[in-house]
Order: sequence, then structure tokens, then C-alpha cells
Amino acid sequence: MQLQLTKPICFFDLETTGTNVAKDRIVEISILKVYPNGNKESRTWLVNPEMPIPPESTAIHGISDEKVVNEPTFKQLSKEIYAMIRDSDLGGFNSDRFDIPLLAEEMLRADIDFDMKSMVSVDVQTIFHKMEKRTLEAAYQFYCNKSLEDAHSAEADTLATYEVLLAQLERYPELENDIKKLSEFTTRRQNLDFAGFIGLDEDNNPVFSFGKHKGKTVDEVMEKEPGYFGWILNADFPLYTKKVLTQIKLSKLNNKF
Repeated sequence: MQLQLTKPICFFDLETTGTNVAKDRIVEISILKVYPNGNKESRTWLVNPEMPIPPESTAIHGISDEKVVNEPTFKQLSKEIYAMIRDSDLGGFNSDRFDIPLLAEEMLRADIDFDMKSMVSVDVQTIFHKMEKRTLEAAYQFYCNKSLEDAHSAEADTLATYEVLLAQLERYPELENDIKKLSEFTTRRQNLDFAGFIGLDEDNNPVFSFGKHKGKTVDEVMEKEPGYFGWILNADFPLYTKKVLTQIKLSKLNNKF
């Protein structure tokens, strides 16, 4: 089987220092770019995270401080990585909730204005959980009848994710071989930011999805408690969340004039 594509899709996987999107850093990134004609291009980079890698993270992916001490930083690699993905949709395993938000943070820290206005994403884990509810290793065994050797290596996980999606399309006739349709199927809820702090209500108005103002529109909160905006900008929220909130505020100010 071959994916039916109108533009390339980049399957990618990250190995990181931890699971905090706002604070943790990438130590390895692997990208498998699949073109509409079926051609593939694969790249893997080790990354110096410019912070210590906790032992519990090294125990999972095998990447230590010593292994990356002489590797380039993400900022040094960012233009090369962005050039590979900028014309593509994105695919991954648990990518909507972790890999894409963390990648966006790294891009913004590297002064690349990353957004997904011209992209859609397909989270293969969501298809798996909706259909079978397992892990990547189990998904690979279940769909591809293979054992996932070298699990938690970004390159192995990326290739396995791509193969699992192809097998899912073979197994489930109700899944359409169309990236936009797969993206819709794998989207859990509609958010304006990757981390899910700012969502949309039924009228498509931006609303806060957390804290004391959960469920209230951003416009209402900004009008009644303008200091809340400043608090978010100065607090430990993801850079992409702050970017989205700033865009909403600027849009509202521009509409007044």
C-alpha cells in the first residue's frame, strides 16, 4: 500500500530530556519524509540539549550527556530541520500531545516562527487507541507482525510508526487513505495552541481550558481581568501558548481601530 498524498508528510519522533513541554529539550530527532510519488527521505540528528539529561531519561532512550556533548544544539540545526518539514504535513505516535508541542517550543526558542496553519497532523497512536488501545511496540506486533527492535531509538520508532499507519489503512476499510481525513480522525479536540490551554467553544470563540477561568472566553477575561494576560506571559507556559494568546489580543486591538 502507498499513502495517497497531495503534499509530502513527515513522520517524526523525538527523544528528550523529559516530558515537560515548556522546559525539556530534544536530544534526538528523526524524520521520515514521504513524498506523493512514494519516494522517501530519512534524516536523524543527535542534539545537544544544553542541559543535563536526567538518568531516568537516559535509561529509556540510551542517550547520555557524554553522547551529545559535541553534537550541535537545536538552534544550530533548526533551519535544516525546518526546511525539511515546512512544506509537509506531520505524522507521529502521540505526536499531537507531545512531539509537535515540544518541537514547536524548540523552533520558537530558535527564532523560527513555527505554526501549523498550512499543515495537518496525523497521530497514529490515536488511530491505534481508538481501534485497539495498545503501545507502539504492541501496535507494531499487532499490525505488522514484527517485534520492534531498538525501541525508543527515534529512528526505529519513526519507521515503525510509518509502517503501522500503512497497516492500519490496510486493516480498517473505514479509514480513508487521505491525510486530511486521517488528521480529522486523530484530532482529539480543537485547540488553538498545541498544549491545549486555549480551546474553542461551540461558536468558535477562543476560551481558556484551564484554571479559574476555564470555559470563559479569552475576550471576556481580558476585558474583566487584563492582568491575567500579563501573568500568563510571565509564567511557565509554553512559548506557543503565549504566541497564540498574543495574536488574539493583537487581533482584538486591531479590530477596535
